[in-house]
Amino acid sequence: MSRRNATGGTAATTATVFGEVLKHFREAAGLTQEGLAREIPCDRSHVARVEAGTRVPQDTFAKKCDELLGTGGVLMRLWGRIEWYPEVHHPDWFERRAEMDAKAVVLREYQERVIPGLLQATEYAHALFSQIASGDEVKERVRARLSRQLRFLADDGPLYVAVLDESCLRNAVGSPEVMRDQCAHLLSVGRRPNIRIQVAPAGLFGLVRPRGSMSLIELADGRWVYSESLDRGHFNNDPAVYARQSQTYDVLRADALSARESAALISDMMEGYGHHGQTRCQRGDLDQEQPQRKQRRQLHRSGAHLDEEQLQRQQRRQLHRSSPRYPRRRPRP
Repeated sequence: MSRRNATGGTAATTATVFGEVLKHFREAAGLTQEGLAREIPCDRSHVARVEAGTRVPQDTFAKKCDELLGTGGVLMRLWGRIEWYPEVHHPDWFERRAEMDAKAVVLREYQERVIPGLLQATEYAHALFSQIASGDEVKERVRARLSRQLRFLADDGPLYVAVLDESCLRNAVGSPEVMRDQCAHLLSVGRRPNIRIQVAPAGLFGLVRPRGSMSLIELADGRWVYSESLDRGHFNNDPAVYARQSQTYDVLRADALSARESAALISDMMEGYGHHGQTRCQRGDLDQEQPQRKQRRQLHRSGAHLDEEQLQRQQRRQLHRSSPRYPRRRPRP
């Protein structure tokens, strides 16, 4: 579905109101946030953030909620009217790339180290930008990044294929919870008909990877290879360069894990990050127990030593008692 931007900018078109409407219908249906999340399915935290107006939902989320809550399509109509990201500003050097995303017919990406911006969850993007900025700047940059995603998350979104080096999943960003939610987000968007996510495993020999992260962008009037250095983007529309990079990409994609195999790997990573916090808590408990265990072992050893010494004393007494008694010779008067 193509989104329609809001024209009035009134309170009736805010994300907060969408969340309030969702909460109204959910409570009217007698469902908790967790109950609705199970039916969708998604994490309870996702429902909570949408209701709070801090998470932008996908159109499929609105559609599913309409079906589950019997709203008659109210949420989907409201979703289409909301200007989710008004007045976003990209860095000057990235503005051209953002404009291409808005017009791309097909987008293919290879990414190393970090999840590509079009696939980043809110908390993941926030954790990344918090490393280089602070305060309102972080919020604005997160909003700008997420604003690029809506076109690809719409029902009629362009084809988007992403091959992720395994380092994207293993490079720790934010916290185990952030990484777990990011993996869950990848699994969610990877189920969309126009999006395919594949992983190039680190331990698979023979894979020929591009020299660095890159994007192959197909527009209606041309094809571009895009890459980045520290603070600038590089564009190349040389047909020979595009053909060479396209061939490298296609061979890598054929040799990498399939979309289904990649989803299984991402699911395993998500489970691992989920257990990470629990394991950390358990380690803390063990750290507290270790001095107590050491003290108990010392007490046990000292007690065993005392028991052994007492046993030896008892044995000596028994030997002394059981030994034959000889009358002592008394001196004669």
